Amino acid sequence: MRFRVLATADGQRIIDLPIEAENANAAELAARRQGYAVIEIRGALPAFKWTTREHRFPLVLFSHELRSLLEAGLTLPEAMESLFEKEQRPGVRRVIEGVHKALLEGSSFSAALARQESAFPALYVASIRASEKTGDLPEALGRYLAYEQQTDAVRKKVVGASVYPTILVAVGLLVTLFLLVYVVPRFAAVYDDTGRELPWMSSLMLSWGRFLHDHALPVLAAVAALVGGGIYALSQPALRRAIERRLLRIPRLGERMRIYQLSRLYRTLAMLLRSGMPAVVAMRNAGELLRPELRQQLALARRDVEQGQAMADALARHGLTTPVAGRMLRVGQRTGRMSELMERIAAYFEDDMARSIEWFTRLFEPLLMLLIGALIGGIVLLMYLPIFDLAGTVG
Repeated sequence: MRFRVLATADGQRIIDLPIEAENANAAELAARRQGYAVIEIRGALPAFKWTTREHRFPLVLFSHELRSLLEAGLTLPEAMESLFEKEQRPGVRRVIEGVHKALLEGSSFSAALARQESAFPALYVASIRASEKTGDLPEALGRYLAYEQQTDAVRKKVVGASVYPTILVAVGLLVTLFLLVYVVPRFAAVYDDTGRELPWMSSLMLSWGRFLHDHALPVLAAVAALVGGGIYALSQPALRRAIERRLLRIPRLGERMRIYQLSRLYRTLAMLLRSGMPAVVAMRNAGELLRPELRQQLALARRDVEQGQAMADALARHGLTTPVAGRMLRVGQRTGRMSELMERIAAYFEDDMARSIEWFTRLFEPLLMLLIGALIGGIVLLMYLPIFDLAGTVG
């Protein structure tokens, strides 16, 4: 759900923050993590809305351009003013203008970004806030760009692996609908004129073809309603979590999903630790990227770290490692290279994911082609079966 949080960051000016959260307590906690003092939380607003890529803030491009301007010698307000002047898109201009005005009013860069919650995620704000203590803002932007590049590469592999099967399924369904709605009814009319008794399977398929042909508009409306209802249902967090829990019970698939989550966790922790953020704070910020079950495990591990336990032992104790990752974490803890070893663990997990995706596509795509071919071939065979039967009789 979407909440409106009235808060202040400097004790003077009150701002209205829109925050996505499961309940009011979670919305308040999210606002406090961004450095705000919460005054009031107002009623939830509808969370479902249509968004397009044109409406999203180009965070990677913004970070790249800002880093280039800072490295060229411009101050942060001058760089923001330059970005505002060259931008043409109204929505992006409003966000940059808001950040620029906050900087001129004396706010820190992280506080100015946190006011634009819809454009800058909490992880980005946290990494910028950590860099303000060390004064290496260009390096922090570079680390975030590298982080986004790596995580985006994993997402592209997953999306790329699903494109070809999706096209196959779509084409197969379209061909099947064309046969059932257009071709089969014409065969049915021919067979009705012959007056011959048809095989049972052929008769059933022809009956379905007549039904779809005679009720095409209601059927299309029902299909559109089902698709729309499915899209709306999948936009609800509760249903997505329920589906995810069921997928996690599938042995091989569930383990791959867990490895993907762990790779994101370790890469995020590596970025935040390298920026100088304390381990406990980094673990709290990284938890927002995980699914609820792993988020709870990470919260327990963070509690152990707060009580003095080594980070590697805490993560292993609560099931947030694998045997290989656990050994590498202990080496990093012993040598003081924890962020470097976490990046290597994330790369190891991502390579493992890439091998699994490649294996899955090599196995699944031929099976899918066989299934679609069998479906279309079965329809064609049932259409011509009465002709074969008649030819056999004449012979």
